[in-house]
Amino acid sequence: EVRLVESGGGLVQAGGSLRLSCAVSGFTSEDYTIGWFRQAPGKQRERVLTISRSGGGISVADSVEGRFTVSRDNAKNTVYLRMNSLKPEDSAVYFCAARTTLSMMSLYQSDYEYNYWGQGTQVTVSS
Repeated sequence: EVRLVESGGGLVQAGGSLRLSCAVSGFTSEDYTIGWFRQAPGKQRERVLTISRSGGGISVADSVEGRFTVSRDNAKNTVYLRMNSLKPEDSAVYFCAARTTLSMMSLYQSDYEYNYWGQGTQVTVSS
């Protein structure tokens, strides 16, 4: 059974930083792309970042460009989302999602392209 478990969310002041983790289990190998999404109350789910299977391809949403970064440690089956210079508008539930793929570099931008989802972790940024 494939499982994705996010952790690292919490309450932080504006300008602060957080690192979210997405622990992945159930895959026989690292043949998946990971996307990070977020959803604030009353808003549609929004893609934040995508990282390819190899880690060599990364796509960043304009709203977080220059502030958020992503990395993956395939040996630990964990993907990290580093969030710096947080703003109140970054407050949301953050989800990681996995899409199985044979491609080392493919990136998937839409939430419907992902097969598996975590339960989410809340990030709240106070002003």
